[in-house]
Amino acid sequence: MSSSPQAPTHALTVDASTRPSLTVLSGFWPAATYAVARTLLAVDESLLLVRHDLTDIRDGVVRRVVRSDAGIVEDEQITLRHGCVSCTLREDVLPTLVRLTRSHPGRDLVLMLPEVVEPEAVAAACAHCLVDGKPITDLVRVDSYVTVLDAEHLLDGLASTDDLRALAIHAAEDDHRALADVVVRQIEYADTLVLWGQSRDGAFDTSRLSVLLQRMAPWATHFRVDGDVVDAGALTRQLRHTHRHRPETPGVLARGLQGYALGAHEPEPDCGVVSAVFRARRPFHPQRLHDVLEDVNAEIIRSRGHLWLASQPDTVVAWEFAGGGLAMGSLGHWLASLPEDRWEHVDDQRRIAAALDWDPYYGDRHQHLVFIGLDIDPVDLHRALADCLLTDAELADGEDTWRTYPDPFAGCFPLGTEEPTDTDTEGARPA
Repeated sequence: MSSSPQAPTHALTVDASTRPSLTVLSGFWPAATYAVARTLLAVDESLLLVRHDLTDIRDGVVRRVVRSDAGIVEDEQITLRHGCVSCTLREDVLPTLVRLTRSHPGRDLVLMLPEVVEPEAVAAACAHCLVDGKPITDLVRVDSYVTVLDAEHLLDGLASTDDLRALAIHAAEDDHRALADVVVRQIEYADTLVLWGQSRDGAFDTSRLSVLLQRMAPWATHFRVDGDVVDAGALTRQLRHTHRHRPETPGVLARGLQGYALGAHEPEPDCGVVSAVFRARRPFHPQRLHDVLEDVNAEIIRSRGHLWLASQPDTVVAWEFAGGGLAMGSLGHWLASLPEDRWEHVDDQRRIAAALDWDPYYGDRHQHLVFIGLDIDPVDLHRALADCLLTDAELADGEDTWRTYPDPFAGCFPLGTEEPTDTDTEGARPA
């Protein structure tokens, strides 16, 4: 077994930028998101709001509207070479932000994303797509990613088994995402969450939604807004110039691997909401785990994390459940399976986390799963998963024997020959 990886010694730098501020608003229910945007405009007459209508995107047509509190600044229809969200980001959204910083110097920006766009895609584009040879972060300081949730529709959205294509709101021909997947990713990537309005089932249900969001994104800053009576000044102070965005923070499936919180262990119900974290060092038996996939997620709203299978001990397996569908895929190699000369190619934060939790036998391999739901029994859940771990006798047989186990997941999580990454989640949907 490899020895523990050494932590890097270089320090992080602090961004002291004075560039114009960009606040990114996302949300699956545009009426609530737009209400927050208009509230921000009402307080600051110099603020510019950028919106893109993707109704006709599959025909290669997008409508862009830029406005201030005083009215429309721009209203244009754009024809794209390819009708997809990534093309819209590269070809118009980012260039528009850069152009506005030059044509309206000193004015901050709010970018309101279409309902099917995930904020992590925008963050990736800001970091890697160049405009005039430079990333837009050279000109604009991304202040915060804010997701707005409509209290009247949130629970239905999280429980939905519909996909975007069935609803005819898919963003591209190859867009096979589920509605619930989009909603949970908008929630989990945000550094700030706004629960807008009231549940149609009353005050208790609104409080329950608030707790649910706290459990789904304990790392975010949370606000509740009545919707009928809004203190625009207070909301603006809560959402703008907060410096909450941390670009170095990984996406949710890499959080645990890089030492960030993956979820909160809150097994006692709060308004019926339970969040249970399952951690273990032993590997899962592949067949026993496969047999309980449906049962462990039966009453779950969201589960996520990573695991290791005895039959595939080199692979970090991603686990992601929402809207009735479980996706599993490869997150690359465990460091314990790599020669030490390849550790330098792995993200620094990943190496730090592995070094702090290194086991002489297992290395960095472990199970780390989070389950969030209403009125679930965390004890039964833990027992069901613990029963899938290898027994003492199976553990004693060793890795060569584990690799021979019958494996329903065989071939689902290819590692390939390229350098390992923490974000490759291509794989199977076994349940």
